[in-house]
Amino acid sequence: MRPTNPHPVLALAALALLLAGCGTQGTDGAGGGSTVSPSPTKHTQDCGTAPAELGAADAGRTYCLATGGVLRLSLDGTAARPWTPVKADGDGLEAANSGIVLQPGDASAAFRAVSAGTVRLTSSRPLCATAPHRMSCKGLQEWTVTVRVTKP
Repeated sequence: MRPTNPHPVLALAALALLLAGCGTQGTDGAGGGSTVSPSPTKHTQDCGTAPAELGAADAGRTYCLATGGVLRLSLDGTAARPWTPVKADGDGLEAANSGIVLQPGDASAAFRAVSAGTVRLTSSRPLCATAPHRMSCKGLQEWTVTVRVTKP
């Protein structure tokens, strides 16, 4: 007796499904011709309007801020898992007084948009609390936001 092998049937079914999902076609309505519609692209210049205050949930985002605007940020940490002071790399923002009293482990900063440019704001904190004579980890939670300063 010869054993049956279902693999060729599964391979053909998978190929048919794959080919059915390739390309988006539509008619131009003037004679039945078809065209392939391009997929939408996101331009790297796109950015959202910066909110009044940034927090930990804003990590990885890019924001636009018009010159003259002010950007504040507050990262809530703990004494066991403190945020490092926020660093600003790039041109366009100038440090301002954040006017906030901090709890141990928090990071706070404020910036004024002074000229067109791009600035990368960064901070980090330990993933795990550290204590003497206890197991710990060396991982870091990184926080980064890109700010594009534009002319109004």
